[in-house]
Amino acid sequence: MSSPTPAIAMKKPARALKLRAANLSDYSQIAALECRFGLASRSYEEWSHVWLANPAYRERENGWNIGWVLEEGGGRIVGSMGNVPLAYECGGKRLLAASGRSWVVEPEYRSLSLQLLDRVVNQPDIDVYLNTSVSTSSIDSVNLFECSRVPVGSWDQSAFWVTKHRAFFESVLVKRHGALLRPLTYPLSAAFRFKDWMSQSAVRAHAGDVESCSRFDARFDDFWEALRERYPRVFLAVRTREILDWHFHVPLRDRSLWIGAVVSGRSIQAYAIFDRNDNRKSGMTRVRLVDFQSLDGDVWLPSLLSWALRRCGRENVHVLESTGRWMEPHGFMRKAAPYRRKLNSWTFFYRAARPELAEHLKDPAAWAPTLFDGDASF
Repeated sequence: MSSPTPAIAMKKPARALKLRAANLSDYSQIAALECRFGLASRSYEEWSHVWLANPAYRERENGWNIGWVLEEGGGRIVGSMGNVPLAYECGGKRLLAASGRSWVVEPEYRSLSLQLLDRVVNQPDIDVYLNTSVSTSSIDSVNLFECSRVPVGSWDQSAFWVTKHRAFFESVLVKRHGALLRPLTYPLSAAFRFKDWMSQSAVRAHAGDVESCSRFDARFDDFWEALRERYPRVFLAVRTREILDWHFHVPLRDRSLWIGAVVSGRSIQAYAIFDRNDNRKSGMTRVRLVDFQSLDGDVWLPSLLSWALRRCGRENVHVLESTGRWMEPHGFMRKAAPYRRKLNSWTFFYRAARPELAEHLKDPAAWAPTLFDGDASF
């Protein structure tokens, strides 16, 4: 739910609305509505790709709604929420998750906005509802539907490295507080560059061989098979080559996705995926750690982080960030990232549809959450 989510209680709407299933022909109205309320503009190709190229959608195309809309009597759409199917596995079984996407309603009708969320959360035949982009304005609504916080990570915080210190302080001080503070960026960047160089010796010491991949090839299918066998009790999003290509279609097309893999012979032992997530308002260039998977715990994480930090330096990226601090149960990650920032709200919630699955997912050992889950990175 990556949107300025409607409030729970507003004034009664002046006109009656119809709640109906969305269809692909609604694109122009939905896109215009999203744009009016500050959501990212997407072309029809990008918008429809979320469903038409989604393997989980294609398996049940005739029985899956792409979302729901609130419509006035004259046919004008005043509210919308997408509905994305996602393939998961746990305990050797294929599971179906649903994630809402782009929840937006015109202010006059926000008293009816929960009807859209209800359709996504309580739709039949799903195993889990996932929401990995909860905002401060939507957290009360998610709680109303008895969703739970994912029990691994700190999803109201992020950890990060500064990789271009002077540019970072320019974006933090000058862009926010004015040019008078520019002289401070020189001593600050020098001091923090030295401090970070000293504190990151553990990362530099693990600069092992990492293969930079421009695409997902057949090795990623083999890796997924090995991963699911290695962790059969973990609730894992399916990561076949086909699903990875679908999920990262836009950044792959735009060449803004970094894929690093540790390879032994012809087999992948671990990989990490990073994407560009710049802060355009401040001018800060930023890369996020989206996904890390390994057949050997976190043994290869230092090498992959070292590879990413060096690439940040080469490509003039100011910050490398790990949102949710989901790797921090592992000792290395706790020590490696020198900085923390607080997010506006806890962003990762879920609700299981069946009691036995709900009980299993209470166990932190059942989770390996990353930004690959839900709609946080597509």
